[in-house]
Amino acid sequence: MHVTMIDNPERKRTIAREVLLDLPEWFGIPESAEEYIRESGNMPFFAAIEGADVLGFMALKETSPYACEIYVTGVKKRVHRCGAGRAMFSVFEEYARARGYHFVQVKTVAPGHYPEYDATVAFYRGVGFLPLEIFPALWDENNPCMVLVKTL
Repeated sequence: MHVTMIDNPERKRTIAREVLLDLPEWFGIPESAEEYIRESGNMPFFAAIEGADVLGFMALKETSPYACEIYVTGVKKRVHRCGAGRAMFSVFEEYARARGYHFVQVKTVAPGHYPEYDATVAFYRGVGFLPLEIFPALWDENNPCMVLVKTL
């Protein structure tokens, strides 16, 4: 497996669609998934690839001159916990540091609501993120938004 930066916007959207459709537990709201797919085509984009098989992707969004965000990321279910997410984050982090960002943030559903998102939070904690704040109604009351941050 290797992680590569993808430049072609349509290729980015194709990869994002392929991965997100494999993850309905996380991306089951079609309108939201389509927005992630559309917008990620315009962002720095990293893909984990093994042979001709896409394993996952991660897109970077600038939120200020000092901070960036993992806008959207996903790893196909069959390769969860096999290192693709960590490998992509390592390349993402190196890219962000090289561009002068000091912080990276990510938003996800707060723990205690869905087992899938509890695993997501555990992943982010495992790569060094710390919880910053929970916004109970940013998305909706059933999906409280947790912001995690990491110093680069």
